[in-house]
Amino acid sequence: MSPSKREREQARRRYAKRAARQERAARVARERRIVAAVVVAVLVAVAITLVVLDRREEEPAEADQTPTATAEPTAEGDSAEPLPTTEPRSYESAPPASDSLDTSWDAVIGTNMGDISVTLDGQQAPQAVASFLMLAGDGYFDGTGCHRLLPDSLLQCGDPTATGSGGPGYSFGPIENAPGDDVYPAGTLAMARTPGDGESMGSQFFLVFDEVTLPSDEAGGYTVFGEVTEGLEILAQIGAAGTIDGGPDGRPAQNVIIESVDIQ
Repeated sequence: MSPSKREREQARRRYAKRAARQERAARVARERRIVAAVVVAVLVAVAITLVVLDRREEEPAEADQTPTATAEPTAEGDSAEPLPTTEPRSYESAPPASDSLDTSWDAVIGTNMGDISVTLDGQQAPQAVASFLMLAGDGYFDGTGCHRLLPDSLLQCGDPTATGSGGPGYSFGPIENAPGDDVYPAGTLAMARTPGDGESMGSQFFLVFDEVTLPSDEAGGYTVFGEVTEGLEILAQIGAAGTIDGGPDGRPAQNVIIESVDIQ
């Protein structure tokens, strides 16, 4: 039996409350680290000042030796604008798989290139879906850039640092719902992970716009947690534009920014 509208709404409220608690805890921890760093910096500055004053009293004054330098011209690289980056929010742990309610969810990934509609499979990939729902509900993906493109097959997103190494502070596993033949059809929505580590999934995901074979490693395949229902042509357009350096794997030549992820 599918969950009622009330159960879905209760789940959304749970995501929001959990995300808010974890964000408050992370914010307090960050503030404490900042205060400690400021105190240390002040103490170091005072110590340096005292040493300098000591030396000025002991040593004769020297002539001004301010160096004159000619700055090297900045190398002209690619003209594309840099991808937006933010410090990832850090959460204590992934939400429980039961938050997916063992059902499907519709979502719209709004980008600067157009809207991409997806359906999330909470039955086959409950842990991945629960995590995606919480992060989306907390605005984690808003304003983030898609950092990786394989021009003939897939686009990878979900890292606020746009480096491929950012995440939400937690990781989860094991791998769910990976295809047995290693073939990921067009429209596949799947989780990215560290090679050889089935417990390393976090916030990064990829959208397949043309069938691709991704060989399993010692950890297995890749968690498939949904499918693209509208917007494949947008992804194909991004793929057709290629990577920023023309290579087979790299940053998209066209900046792709996730503006919002709305759960329906």
